[in-house]
Amino acid sequence: MLMRESLLDKKVMSSTETPVVRMLPFAHVIKIGGRSIIDNGRKATYPLVDALAAALDKFKLVIGLGGGIRSRHVTSIGMDLGLPTGVLAQLRIIDALGNAHLLGTLLAPYGVVAIPPEILGHMLPFFIKSAPGVICNGDPPFSIWEHPPRLGRIPPHRTDAGTFLLAECYGCATHTLIKDVDGLYDADPNANPNANFIKEITVSELKERNISTLPFDRVLIDLLACARQVKCFQIINGLKPHLLEPALRGEHVGTIVRQDAS
Repeated sequence: MLMRESLLDKKVMSSTETPVVRMLPFAHVIKIGGRSIIDNGRKATYPLVDALAAALDKFKLVIGLGGGIRSRHVTSIGMDLGLPTGVLAQLRIIDALGNAHLLGTLLAPYGVVAIPPEILGHMLPFFIKSAPGVICNGDPPFSIWEHPPRLGRIPPHRTDAGTFLLAECYGCATHTLIKDVDGLYDADPNANPNANFIKEITVSELKERNISTLPFDRVLIDLLACARQVKCFQIINGLKPHLLEPALRGEHVGTIVRQDAS
């Protein structure tokens, strides 16, 4: 049937609907913000390193890194030069990889292994079975094939989205975003001290509220809506590193964004 009919036919697509296989259901994916944690230097990074080291005794961790403020600088320069979205995405990948090497060096004494982007997709199962944790840049591997955004040229799939896609593709146990805020608010808490904290929200509720500023990649809303294996993610405050282990255990210690109930 796949050879006779259009692959865009709804009946053909529905006929391919089958259960998916969780390849790494024991692994936990963590995204650590470059700007929110690494850019804050030793005072923010070292306590989190200690928390990660303790968690590695109990959990298998896949740690993705963001590029931080340098990625914004690179994107700004690239846009001034007229570079297309795909090239901007590749530049951001290189920048986030630098932070992965930095944090990977601090976690190396605990057995964490840094995986080059070129072999991550093939070798992740091997490394995560052999080591307590692996570390990588959080960007998805789209590179110059990044999806053009609906507006502007900024790559829509950045490190929050990349780590979510990794967790979804491998069927990992949890996906946790480590930021410098307690979670999601109805406004930017740094600009509005009266912003209200949102402890839990669904995809449809988030779309309906259309919050102007989010502490994660906006495309993550659509990715979660279509996900088959990862049904939620949690945002926690990395400046409170004691929250890491409870989050990995599935406890509600930040903001949980959930897929709508089917």
